[in-house]
Amino acid sequence: MTFQPSLSQKLEVKETIIPGLYEINLVVNGDNRGWFKENYQKEKLEALGLPKFNIVQNNISFNEMVGVTRGLHAEPWEKFISIASGRVFGAWVDLRKGSSFGKVITLELSPGKAVFVPRGVANGYQTLESNVAYSYLVNEHWTPDIKYVAINLFDPSLHIDWPISQEKAIISEKDSNNPLLVNIEPMEFL
Repeated sequence: MTFQPSLSQKLEVKETIIPGLYEINLVVNGDNRGWFKENYQKEKLEALGLPKFNIVQNNISFNEMVGVTRGLHAEPWEKFISIASGRVFGAWVDLRKGSSFGKVITLELSPGKAVFVPRGVANGYQTLESNVAYSYLVNEHWTPDIKYVAINLFDPSLHIDWPISQEKAIISEKDSNNPLLVNIEPMEFL
């Protein structure tokens, strides 16, 4: 695999139109052997504006095929999402009570681009390459009885322009039956 440089050779953190959702440009250095990046460096990221984040668990979702589509899930924790291998089209929907409820942002994630997702913002993605390793750090432990809010990936009111159509996407039965935004009660956090 030929090294493809990061979009930026400078570590950058910027807040998006969804309050608390940050886009992060990571520095990726490489040569003919491959590449290296500091995936998460707490001191540097917080100095650039990323919220304090107490990591308790690291999860990896490996996706063999192009078109795997997962989400949109708003779990009760924050996430720092990065890609170890491949590219994904990501989508986020604010499900929190307030003026940003229903706002949507989409980005392409690769090893050089990550996101920080606050609790109450639904997260979904679609693989654009084979063998994608999607990694996310969280600040709460997963348990089998965890409750979260989910929304339909292909809800027309969201206007998400997925690169791979619903007919060709690889989706779980559970995700394909998620409710539409109009049926979602805005989430409140204490």
